[in-house]
Amino acid sequence: MPHTVLLAEDDRAIRNALERALTLEGYRVTAVADGVEALAQAHSSRPDVLVLDVMMPGIDGLQVCRVLRAEGDRTPVLILTALVETADRIAGLDAGADDYVVKPFDVEEVFARLRALLRRAAPVPTEPEPAAPEPGAPAPSGRCLEAAGLRMDPQARRAWRGDRELELTRTEFELLELLIRNAGVVLEHATIYDRIWGYDFGPGSKNLAVYVGYLRRKLDEPGAPQLIHTVRGVGYVLREG
Repeated sequence: MPHTVLLAEDDRAIRNALERALTLEGYRVTAVADGVEALAQAHSSRPDVLVLDVMMPGIDGLQVCRVLRAEGDRTPVLILTALVETADRIAGLDAGADDYVVKPFDVEEVFARLRALLRRAAPVPTEPEPAAPEPGAPAPSGRCLEAAGLRMDPQARRAWRGDRELELTRTEFELLELLIRNAGVVLEHATIYDRIWGYDFGPGSKNLAVYVGYLRRKLDEPGAPQLIHTVRGVGYVLREG
């Protein structure tokens, strides 16, 4: 069965062009012109992935994303934005979006990001798990990854710094898992892009820097050492101090 995409874009030319491109790529597309229609369709049809423009009249793309996340809907969301400032991109991640594309965009980049989101959203068969720990309690150490004062349970998709549980999006969790598994090793930009997104968006992309910055905001604590370090011109490394 083809994957279903709910596309919300108020610019008719962009909406029609992207709808045609996605359809030719093999997706089944529902295209709407505003956030109100997007919410109605999301509630009725349950798409596999949403593509939301930020700037729409009435309810904008970020508000749509916030409503869905507040309802517990974890459908992957790709944001289309003409806003290029880091603070604007962080606002999209704060709203619960999984990824974003900056306008004007290459449709192949949209395809690549959708493929990555759908891969990560695909269910992974697992063996029966023991009873889940109480909310806020770290998982049994036997199935956890640990590094630099962080603890992570990949199967339960939970992570802690000390006793504090971290609230992470899907992309943030996978980025942190990659860093923990390679603690002390400098990971190059291209390696991280390939492992997390399955696609290297090139030296001009700020996508990775935005996600690292957002992850740092959730990890860092007053008076405690920063854990994710930038190695300029190379990449990032997880280590204490």
